[in-house]
Amino acid sequence: MSTSDGSVCLLQSLGLLGIRGPDTLPFLQGQLSNDVGALAEAAARPAPADAPALLRAGLHSPQGRTLAVLGLCAAGPDEVLAVLPRELVGVTRATLQRYVLRSKVTLTDESEAYRLYGLTGGAGGDDGRRTAGGISVRYEGARRLLVLSAAAPAPAGAVLPYEAWHAADVAAGLPQVYAATSGQFVAQMLNLDCIGAISFTKGCYTGQEVIARAHYRGRVKRRMQRFITRDPLQLTIAPGNEGELSEGGSFRLVDSVLHADGRCELLAVTALRTPTGQMSRGVESANAQGDAPESLLAPPSRPSLRLQVDPLPLPYALPD
Repeated sequence: MSTSDGSVCLLQSLGLLGIRGPDTLPFLQGQLSNDVGALAEAAARPAPADAPALLRAGLHSPQGRTLAVLGLCAAGPDEVLAVLPRELVGVTRATLQRYVLRSKVTLTDESEAYRLYGLTGGAGGDDGRRTAGGISVRYEGARRLLVLSAAAPAPAGAVLPYEAWHAADVAAGLPQVYAATSGQFVAQMLNLDCIGAISFTKGCYTGQEVIARAHYRGRVKRRMQRFITRDPLQLTIAPGNEGELSEGGSFRLVDSVLHADGRCELLAVTALRTPTGQMSRGVESANAQGDAPESLLAPPSRPSLRLQVDPLPLPYALPD
C-alpha cells in the first residue's frame, strides 16, 4: 500500500471507549501495561508541532493474559479515547469498571459518537496535528488515525479499502486481539514489548507480575511471527485457529489477510527457531517452580490445520 497517495479508510470494525474524569490517568496507569504519562503531555499541548503517536497498551488478566490491545489518544486534560475492535468495547468497559472503585472515572462506549479514519499521504487536508474537527495521531509509519465526530463530514482523499489498511497492519506486525483470542496470549507472545506497548519501569498494573517475570526471569520462546502461504488458500481461517506449519511446530493464529493472488499473509504465535534451526519449546526460566507464561494458557486443542508457508520478516527485531 502506498502511503503517498492521499487515501482515506473508514475503520468500521474499530470502536472507541471513552475514559473521563479527574482520575483518568492514574486509573489507567494501574490497569494498562504501558506508561500513560505521555498522554498528559499530549493533552497539555493541543497543537504540537508533530502529531502525537497513538499510545499502544495491553489490558491483561491477573494471570497476564492479554484481554485487549488498546490504542490511546488524549481527547482533553481528563479524557482519553481508547481504540480497539468494536466487538470488544463492551466487555473491555465491563472489565475496567470492576477496578474503578472510588476513582473519579466514567467509562462510556463512544463507538456511535465518533468515526475512525485511517489516513495515508496528504489525506485529511491537515498537517497531522489536533484540529477543531477531531484528533489526529500518528498510527504507524506514515499512516495516521483520525477521530472525528459522527456528524462531521469524511476527510478528503481517495477511498482506501479496509483490506488494504488491514494488510498494512499485518505487514507491520501489529498485534490485535479479538473476541475469539481475548485471554489466549501472554503479552510477550504478541510482541507487545517489541512495539513499545509495555513499560517495565512504570510500576504495578493488573497482570504485571507475570509479564515482568517472563521479561526478567525467562525467555519467551513462542512469539508472534509473520508468514505467507505458498499457494492460494483453499479454506477460511480466523483468529484463534490452531494447526501445524509445514516447517514444523504448532501455531495459533493472531491475524491474517488474503492477497489478490489467493495467498494468505498471517501473524501467528509459534515457537522461535534456535540458531541451529530447531524449534524452541516453552520458556527458559530461572524459577525452579516452572512458572513459564505458556503454562498459564489453556492447552491447545488437537491441530486441525496444516499450512504450507514461507516465513516473512517482521519490521522489528524479536529478543534473542
